[in-house]
Amino acid sequence: MILTSALQAIGNTPVVRLQRIVPAGSAQVLVKLEGGNPTGSYKDRMALAMIEGAERSGRLQPGQRVVEFTGGSTGSSLAFICAVKGYPLSVVSSDAFSPEKLRTMQAFGADLVVVSSDQGRITPDLFVRMRHEVDRIVASDNAFWTDQFNNEDALDGYAILGQEILDQTAGTELHTFCAAVGTGGMMVGVGRTLRPHLNRIVALEPASSPMLTKGFGGAHRVEGTATGTIPPLLAEGAYDEARAVEEAEARELVKSLSRQEGVFAGTSSALNVLGAIQLASELSPDQTVVTVAADTGLKYLAGDLYL
Repeated sequence: MILTSALQAIGNTPVVRLQRIVPAGSAQVLVKLEGGNPTGSYKDRMALAMIEGAERSGRLQPGQRVVEFTGGSTGSSLAFICAVKGYPLSVVSSDAFSPEKLRTMQAFGADLVVVSSDQGRITPDLFVRMRHEVDRIVASDNAFWTDQFNNEDALDGYAILGQEILDQTAGTELHTFCAAVGTGGMMVGVGRTLRPHLNRIVALEPASSPMLTKGFGGAHRVEGTATGTIPPLLAEGAYDEARAVEEAEARELVKSLSRQEGVFAGTSSALNVLGAIQLASELSPDQTVVTVAADTGLKYLAGDLYL
C-alpha cells in the first residue's frame, strides 16, 4: 500500500514476547516496540493527536507558530508533524537530553532554544526554566503552545496504542500493564483502553525521583520521565499502584535487551521492561505483563548508555 503522507506511517508497531531475560517461572512479558514510528518514538502519536485536535477546535490557525518545551522526543515528533503540515515550530529543550534528539528537531526545521542543566541532570527546576522560555515565545510570536502536560487531545493518540495492543494480543489473557510516567498521557490513554481487559495498571518511576511513591522529586537521567511533579493528566484512578525502579539497574538492562532480545531502546524503555520483569516474577507463567519500549536506541548512541 502506498501512503499519501508520512503521517500515515505512525502506529501499527509490533509487540514481541521476551524470550531470554525473563527469569524462569515468571509470567510472560510482552513489549510494544514504539521505535518503529517515523521519528523512532511513541510521541509521534501524541504530537499528531495534539496538532490535529488544535486544528479541529480552531486553536491553531494555518501558518501559526507552534511551541513546546520538551525532554526531546516530543520535540522531535512535533518537528516531524509540523514539517509535514507546514507550521513553524519553536522547541525549548536542554543539554540534559540526548544530542541526537536535539539534532533531529533541527533536521525537521524547528527553531531550538537550549536551556542549561545542572551537570546534565534532569531536575524539577529545569522544567520551570524551560516553561519560562515558552511563555516568552508565546508572547513575542503569538505561538500556539501544545502544552503536552495538560493537553487531553494527547490521550486520543495513546488510546490508539492501547487498541493496537488489544488487537495484537487477542486470545492472550493480559494481567498487568506497566509504564513509566512523564506527562502521564500514555498511562491514561492506554489505560482507558486496556482497563476492562486487565487486572492491574502499574505506574513506574525512577527511584531517585519518587514523586508517585514517596511524594518528592529528585535528579535523574531517565529522559521523558519523572518531572518532579504529579502531571495533571494523571487523574485519580489512572493506575492501581506506583513502583520505583532503580535507574542503574535499568541502564544495565539496556545492554541485555539489545544483545539477548534484539530490543534496541533507551533508558525509559529499560525502566519499563525492568518494572515488567519485576512484576512478572510475582505472577505465574500462565499470566502476562505488557509494557512499552518508548523509543529507539538510536537516540542514545552519543551518550554513555551503550558504552
